[in-house]
Amino acid sequence: MQNIQNIPVEKLIPYKNNPRKNDSAVDAVAESIREFGFRVPIVIDGNNTVICGHTRLKAALRLGMATVPCVMADDLTPEQVKAFRLADNKTNELASWDKKLLDFELDSITDIDMTAFGFPEKEDEVKEEKPEIEFTEELLEEHNYLVLFCDNSVDWLQVESFFDIKPVKCLNSKPGFERRGVGRVINATEFFKKLLSKGE
Repeated sequence: MQNIQNIPVEKLIPYKNNPRKNDSAVDAVAESIREFGFRVPIVIDGNNTVICGHTRLKAALRLGMATVPCVMADDLTPEQVKAFRLADNKTNELASWDKKLLDFELDSITDIDMTAFGFPEKEDEVKEEKPEIEFTEELLEEHNYLVLFCDNSVDWLQVESFFDIKPVKCLNSKPGFERRGVGRVINATEFFKKLLSKGE
């Protein structure tokens, strides 16, 4: 195993033909170094030219670090160096996330802001509130119509059956198909009369 050396950042040379565009990742990597320390050394060749770790070097410069840990890979041929540089970046793209396990892990982290590393914000669970509505004559007079919306056909079929709503064919529907009126505007007065009568 090769030794890790702390080398001044000004002595490190970014590879001029590095095809990887990494500027958008520098902030996240800098935050990772700030939070966890510089845990992954930069790999360099015998001339101190960076093989792997260009983003980490940019992040270290942004953080004002004087030295960074490096591993020298001076046993590789020039062709191996080029291949290693490309392979190190490309292999990261081959992995994917298990969404269920990822969500579980993210939910268990409460004191560290993971959005700083590119993860999306946690979505707050929205609890559906069903307000109490008193069916009065004033309500029916002020709101003579309502839009009854069902987000699936099963719910709509139940509504049709419960309130005796007849399906309506769409004017431009294909033969053999009919649109069952999801989102149809119905008369609220009649709707509430049926609703109240069903509850008696």
